[in-house]
Amino acid sequence: MKTLEAIAITLVIIGAINWGLIGLFDFNLVTFIFGGNDSIFTKIIYILVGISGLLCIRVLIELFED
Repeated sequence: MKTLEAIAITLVIIGAINWGLIGLFDFNLVTFIFGGNDSIFTKIIYILVGISGLLCIRVLIELFED
């Protein structure tokens, strides 16, 4: 489970960096790398980042339980 949590946190960090780039420079790194908003690869990345965010909720809860 630790590997899944590490992957999830990494994807959430990538998503956060992408949002920072959008906010600061109006530059979407994901669409730049994977070919625009209509690309299936872009959609897959967005879905994986979203799922990772949901998984990180559990990680956050576990941090407060200890």
